[in-house]
Amino acid sequence: LARRIKEANFPVNVRKEAEKELTRFTRLSPVSMERGMLQSYLDWLLQVPWLKESTGGEAYLNAMELSTARSQLDGDHCGLEGVKERIIQYLAVLKLRSRATQDRDPKDPKAPPMQAPILCLIGPPGVGKTSLGRSVAKALQRPFSRVSLGGVRDEAEIRGHRRTYVSSLPGTIVREICRCQAKDPIMLLDEIDKVGTESHRGDPASALLEVLDPEQNGTFTDHYLGLPLDLSKVLFIATANREETIPEALKDRMEVIHLPGYTLVEKVNIGLTHLLPKQLALHGLAAERVFHPHQQSQVMEALVGGWTREAGVRELERCIAALCRSVAVAEVEGSSSVKDPKGISVSDLEEILGPKRFDEEVRARESSPGLVTGLAYHHSGTGGIMFIECVRMPGEGKLLLTGQLGDVMEESAKIALSWVKSQPPAFLGLSDHSSLLGKRHQRDYDIHIHCPAGAIKKDGPSAGLALVMALVSMMRGGPGVDVGTAMTGEVTLRGEVLPVGGIREKLLGARRAGVWRVLIPRKNEPDVKEAGSEVQENLTIVYVSHVHEALEILFND
Repeated sequence: LARRIKEANFPVNVRKEAEKELTRFTRLSPVSMERGMLQSYLDWLLQVPWLKESTGGEAYLNAMELSTARSQLDGDHCGLEGVKERIIQYLAVLKLRSRATQDRDPKDPKAPPMQAPILCLIGPPGVGKTSLGRSVAKALQRPFSRVSLGGVRDEAEIRGHRRTYVSSLPGTIVREICRCQAKDPIMLLDEIDKVGTESHRGDPASALLEVLDPEQNGTFTDHYLGLPLDLSKVLFIATANREETIPEALKDRMEVIHLPGYTLVEKVNIGLTHLLPKQLALHGLAAERVFHPHQQSQVMEALVGGWTREAGVRELERCIAALCRSVAVAEVEGSSSVKDPKGISVSDLEEILGPKRFDEEVRARESSPGLVTGLAYHHSGTGGIMFIECVRMPGEGKLLLTGQLGDVMEESAKIALSWVKSQPPAFLGLSDHSSLLGKRHQRDYDIHIHCPAGAIKKDGPSAGLALVMALVSMMRGGPGVDVGTAMTGEVTLRGEVLPVGGIREKLLGARRAGVWRVLIPRKNEPDVKEAGSEVQENLTIVYVSHVHEALEILFND
C-alpha cells in the first residue's frame, strides 16, 4: 500500500492527506475496525484519476476536426439538424477555449479560467437524447458514463457518505469517474427532471448545484473523500423530458437545447437505416426476407402512420421487432405467415399487427354547427387535434364544461363566452339578438361545451380561439366550420389572439389527422418558420392577430 501511494500521481494536497492516513493505518492493530475503514479509504484515493486525462483530452481536442464530429453525429442520427448544429458549435467553443487556456499565462490573474457550460437536452422519450451523448463521447474519444437520476432522493448518492458510517462509499459522481479512469469523461445525467427534492435524507437537487456550476465544480468535495476534486474537465450532458419540472436553480446553470419530435420522413429514414438493420441482426434474418424489396419505404410509412403515434421511434422499433418475430416463426416452422414469400408487404401488416391503431381523424367527422377542430400538445411530446363541441339547450343560463378540462381551459371557455356576448349580433352574423345573446336566452338556455376523449385530461389557454369559433358556429347555425380547418391561440377579453407553445408538434399532429388549413397566432410566425418546410407540407398556414380576422376567414369564405 505504501509503495502504491508513493508511485501514485497525486496532487500535493491529496498526497499529503494520503501519507497522513497511511501513518495512522500502520499504527493501528490489524484487528481494528478503523484499520479496515482506512484501508478502504486509501484504496479509493488510489482509484481516483486525479490528474489522468483520457485519449481525447486537450491534445486530441486541439487536433480534432469538426468534420469528424459532424460525421459521427450524422451517422448516428437522422434529422435533428438544429440540435446537431448546436453540439458542433459547442465543441468548437470547447476547442477554442482549450487553445486559449494553453496560450494564456497561468500567472496572469486577469485571465479567466476555462468554464465550459453544461448542456441540458430536453425532449420527449425516444428522440435520441442518450444516444446523442454517446455520439459526442465517440467524437471526442472520451469515456462515456451514464448516471440515472430518476427517483434519487438521497443527497449521499451525489456527495457520498461520510467516513464515520460503516460501509460508507463515495458518491455516484466520484464512482463513475473512477470507473472511467479519466478526469475528463462525458457524463450523462439522465432524467434530471425526475430527481428527488427535499426529504429527510437531504436534497439531491441542491447537491447537484455544485456539480453543475462551472464556478464551483473545479473544487467539488465529496463527503467520503473529504478532498477537492476538479470536475471542470468533465463534459456534463443532462437529459430531461419536461422543462417545467427541473428545479429553477439547476436549470439556470445549464444551457438548454430542445429536441423536437421526428417528422414522418425522418421516422421512415430512421426505421430503414437504423432500426431495421438492428432488428435483423437480433433476429438472425435477411433484409429481403422481412420486407418486400420493392415496398420497404411503403411498409415503413404504413407502420409509422397506422400503428405508431409518438414523438420518438421506440414504438416503431417494437413494431419492426414484431414483424421480424413473425417471419422468424415462419422460417423455423417452414411455413409462410405472409401472402408474398418474397417478404412482408403493406397488405400483410394488419394480419400480423392487428387492425390499425390510428387513422385520419378528420375524415371520420362531418362539419356541423358548434363543432370546431382545435390543436393540442401532449405531455408525451406529440401534437394532435382536439374536437370542441358546443350545443345550447333549455336550462337556467349555466355554462357546462365537460371532458376533463383543467382550470386554465375552463377559464378560457368563460373568456370566450364573455367575448361573444360583448359583440354586436350583426357582427357575428346573428339576426335575432334577443333569442341568442339577450337576457332571455341567458336566463332560459344553458350552453354545454364538451371536448371528446373524456378519459384524457386537457388544460392550457391555447384552445381559446377554437372555443370562440365553436360558440359562434353554434349560434349562427348553418353548415358550421370546416373540420379540415384547425386552430390554436389564446384569446383575451379584447379578442386579441396571443401566441402559444408547441407549434411544431401541433402542425405535425394536424398533418397526421388530415387537416388542410391551420389558423396560427401571428406572433407564432417565427416558430412556424423554425419548424421547417417539411412540417408545413400540405398545410395552408393562416396567421391571425384578432378574433375578427378568424371570423372573417371561417364564416365569410
